[in-house]
Formats: sequence, C-alpha cells, structure tokens
Amino acid sequence: MPTAPPPTPLTALITGASSGIGEALARCFAREGHRLVLVARSEARLRALAGALHAEQGTRADVLPADLAQRGAAAALASALRRKRRRIDVLVNNAGMLEQGAFSAIAAERHQQLIDLNVSALTAMLAAFVPTMLARGHGHILNVASIAAFQPVPGLATYAATKAYVLSLTESLAEELRGSGVTATALCPGITATAMVGHATAHNPKLAALPGFLIGDVDAVAAEGYRACLAGEVIAVPGVVNRAAAMAAGATPKWLLRRIAGALGRRVM
Repeated sequence: MPTAPPPTPLTALITGASSGIGEALARCFAREGHRLVLVARSEARLRALAGALHAEQGTRADVLPADLAQRGAAAALASALRRKRRRIDVLVNNAGMLEQGAFSAIAAERHQQLIDLNVSALTAMLAAFVPTMLARGHGHILNVASIAAFQPVPGLATYAATKAYVLSLTESLAEELRGSGVTATALCPGITATAMVGHATAHNPKLAALPGFLIGDVDAVAAEGYRACLAGEVIAVPGVVNRAAAMAAGATPKWLLRRIAGALGRRVM
C-alpha cells in the first residue's frame, strides 16, 4: 500500500540537464522549490546551471556528471546518491540524442549510440530508481519521448524508433504502477527550439524551411512536462498542432501513415 507522501521539498533528478528541455525542466522544478540532482556529461555546464539556479531561486542542486550511455553508469549514479543520502522523489529521463538523415547514410556506430542513450540508458535509470520509489510508496517518473513516437519518420528512423520504445515502456509502467503511489509520464514534444535541433538544422538546411508555428518553445514544453508529471498523467503532448498530429496518427491506417510520412520525410532528407 502507498505510504503518506513525503514532505516538501521533493528532490528531482534530471538527466540531460545541461541544455535544452532538460535545462528548462530544471528551471521549472527549481521555481517550484524542488531540490535538484543535475546529470549530464558536461560538469562545467551543470555547475554553471546549478550556480545560476542557486542565485535566482536559492535552489540546492547536486552536480553529478556522468555519461549514461556507458554500461553501469546508472547503477553507479544510484550508488553515489545512496552514499550522499539523497532520496530521489522525481526521476526525469531527458538525456537523449538525435540524428537526422537517410538510415543508410548514418554510420552504424551512430545508430548504436542513439540506442545506447535513448533506450538502454533510460531503461537502466528506471531499473536503478523505480524499485526504491515502489518500496517507499511514492514517486514520479517523467520520460521525455517525442511526437515522433506515434508514427514512422523517414529521415529520423532510428531516433523515432527509440522514442516509440520510450512511449511504449512508459505506458506499460504506468499500468504496472497503478495504485502504488508511483506515476509514470511520457512527455512527447514536437520539434522544439533547442541546441540539438539547431545542430540538426545546421547539417541540413532544408530543416530551416520548416514553418515557425511547428517549432515549439522550450520553456512551454518544459512547463507542460512538469505539470503532467506531478499530476500523474500518462502522456503529455505539448501544443495544439502536435496533439492533433498524434490523434491523426492513431486514427490513420498504417499503410497511409507510412506513405504520408515518407512523402514528408523525403522533402528534408
């Protein structure tokens, strides 16, 4: 049976916190008075963020640099936090990477890197932290997926497949955890104005031609993710256009969805 909820402030662990949606989520949690554990590969950028949040909000933040794509990194992170006696109340799996282009034009190692970080690392983090949440009878999980999880995306084939995994795993977890006091949420943003998307655009100028209304604001995306996570919603799709696209993907026959996605994808490959 779930226990009583923990006293505030809660502690949120955020992976990929050094930039983009992860940084914006860190700011959301800080504004609401949460303590933070910031995780990413760049220690310098994490320390800069921790310093800024402390100056702006008085936030207490631990900085734990880690390359989560490395085998054993999630377990080592959990062990380090146990030694520090840091209880994690909210786990935000945001760390991820994107590679745009034809599948055959992307090196095999790069495909594997996407899988190692977007799939294997996220799964390892859940395995490291969910059992403790269950034992306490409370906790929240926010897995950052993508609108790409709802349909095939030529030109983003491996990335979209990894995000479909994240969405499916989150939905399964949400049902397994029902009534336990632990919730699981998948945040499925569309194209968002982040450094990761900027990097992809720099390598493919065709992406720069996308209409502005399709580009989401990173702070708005983070705010929606924060709200849905604490509310225990299973799927959060920020933006009216993205929600309409997700609903259309579910209602469209798969053969037609593939054709439409293929026509659109070939325009930017």
